Amino acid sequence: MTGGTITFRADDACPADWNGTISGLPGASILQTAEWGALKGAHGWRPRWLRWIGADGRTAAAALVLRKKIAGPFEFRYVPRGPLVEAADWAFCERVFTDLTADARAGGAIFLKTDRDVPIGYGVPGSETYREDADGAAWLSLLKRRGFRYSEAQVQFANSVWIDLTPDEETLLANMKQRARYKARLALKKGVSVRRGAESEFEEFYELYRVTARRDGFIIREKAYYLDVWTRFYRAGMMIPLVAGVGNETVAVVLLFLFAGKAWYVYGMSSGTHREKMPNYALQWEAIRTAKAEGARVYDLWGAPDVFGEGDRMWGVYQFKRGLGGYEVLSPGAYDLPLRPFLYRAYAAGLRLLTGVRRFLYRVRERGGESDGGEA
Repeated sequence: MTGGTITFRADDACPADWNGTISGLPGASILQTAEWGALKGAHGWRPRWLRWIGADGRTAAAALVLRKKIAGPFEFRYVPRGPLVEAADWAFCERVFTDLTADARAGGAIFLKTDRDVPIGYGVPGSETYREDADGAAWLSLLKRRGFRYSEAQVQFANSVWIDLTPDEETLLANMKQRARYKARLALKKGVSVRRGAESEFEEFYELYRVTARRDGFIIREKAYYLDVWTRFYRAGMMIPLVAGVGNETVAVVLLFLFAGKAWYVYGMSSGTHREKMPNYALQWEAIRTAKAEGARVYDLWGAPDVFGEGDRMWGVYQFKRGLGGYEVLSPGAYDLPLRPFLYRAYAAGLRLLTGVRRFLYRVRERGGESDGGEA
């Protein structure tokens, strides 16, 4: 298809059936959906919808581009988990980036950020089982050739753990590490129950998320933002809340996102009580079963160490995820293309300072029992 005439289209309004259009493209992500664009549009961004359409009317590539004003006529642009491209046709990929860059430059962007979810390798680097992905390596080479540089400001996790959901449930359970399988079964015997949650519980979920953030030392946003995310995707049928309880007490929650044959564990929260009953293992086993029943072929556990060693901040949670029967997937991470280099350097320096100040203020306020809703 990409060998014929391709028409580039850019819209400030979401095209009809955007989700249906992108669902057939490799790497389709919840962060490229109409719901995500509308969400970000309600929180300070301006979404722009780009398509590359063949002579037969089919879409060969697409990108939700988020625009953020900086000062005066200037902005920066971010393509979360995109662009989505139909095939590894590298001449066509060059065309996509040519159009992306021209559109960004014309709009006053000082830089363009992209973090497409394209695997560059599987397994732990340096291990006997690690293998590179040729298409991912070629994509990374394309980025560098076009002037993109590894971004100081990473947005999403570069690495993750995925679970292949195509086997039957018995095999999925057997694929879990022995201790994880034992703990999932033990949790149910100890009285942990798992059910589907409801929209009316989202306020409670946020309070649990805040407790989790304070305990584990990460920054979260304001309540209104999360309630908006969860409500939009829940009402669209693209998010299922799973709640682990002991008696009438909610002890842990997984918000399972679903789109285009894939599931994501984006948000998880827990009270920290009844930990001896292993509620998170029962909860994740139910998430695996639910994702499979909903038609997902892959469950993305959303995050793994940057460096696979005990010194990485994510080492503990990685061990938990790995125990569920998944495998490591590495991606390039976020890359920036400076379009106005001087302004880009000034912006990057200012962002470093601002991030440090915001983290400090967040920690001060949390000690006092108030969250300022810093960025996650």
